[in-house]
Amino acid sequence: MGHEKHDKVVPGLLSEKDLCKIREAVCIQVEKIYDSCREKDCIENARVIFKHNIQNIVDEAINVKVRCAEVVDVYADIEEVPFKRGFFTVDVKFFIRVTLDFFVPDNGGVDIVTRRGLVVFDKKVILFGSEGNVKIFKSHFKGDCRIDKKEINLGSKLQQDNLPIAKVEVAEPIALNAKIQDILDKCFEDCCCIDQIPRGIADTLGVEDDDCNGDIGPVNQIPRRRVVVSLGLFSIIKLVRLVQLLIPAFDFCFPNKECIAATEENPCELFETIEFPFNEFSPPQKFDFPGAVEAEKNMLQEFGLDD
Repeated sequence: MGHEKHDKVVPGLLSEKDLCKIREAVCIQVEKIYDSCREKDCIENARVIFKHNIQNIVDEAINVKVRCAEVVDVYADIEEVPFKRGFFTVDVKFFIRVTLDFFVPDNGGVDIVTRRGLVVFDKKVILFGSEGNVKIFKSHFKGDCRIDKKEINLGSKLQQDNLPIAKVEVAEPIALNAKIQDILDKCFEDCCCIDQIPRGIADTLGVEDDDCNGDIGPVNQIPRRRVVVSLGLFSIIKLVRLVQLLIPAFDFCFPNKECIAATEENPCELFETIEFPFNEFSPPQKFDFPGAVEAEKNMLQEFGLDD
């Protein structure tokens, strides 16, 4: 609830008394959302691309599981929709890093070999982005221009043209399944390889310690199998524009509390303020876990098991 401190309005919910303290109308520049949509994508049997040749591991493995998945980068591009003024197609490319555990037979037992790969997922949506015929420039300093040993402000830099800006918010993917696919069971086309992945994204796979210790297949080896994974992906795609808005303002915003700092002199004092994590030692049961009972009911209904 809104409250007062020294007769000033502070961040939080407002009360009726706070409204009469509006001091001025201010003009601010913000990114206004013109259109947005949410997506729930099931990426089924997507090929995993590896930075190094691990074909021997793939061919010998008896099973594979996804340990985790992470979105490492997203590329978005927009184009106007012909004959539909104000509408744009948004082409989005997700680069998802997956960590896989391969189960490889070894001397009568099974070794777990962990490798990381990339999944590339493309999608296209249509959103309204309105029209604009202006270009926004901002001044900037050029460090290589000096007069009397002083940097001077020269020129300007294009900040935005007349196209809207595409923004993508994405949650971490849910690993659903992984399997090794045999070329004899299903024909496939290798439409993408590691050479077509931007170097910065490929570098996120890192370097495996034993990539040069016998698990690299011959250069001319013909692949017999490949790894595919299924992932669940939640995302929100927006089209925004920089606009000027007139909003009511109370005053300049200053922090209303002091910082709590941990220094070398008082680390134990800060530690004493942390409550004992009982739940870490005794995880909450289903009826104590927030939303677990309701989630179970929903799942039973979805699978027709609620009778």
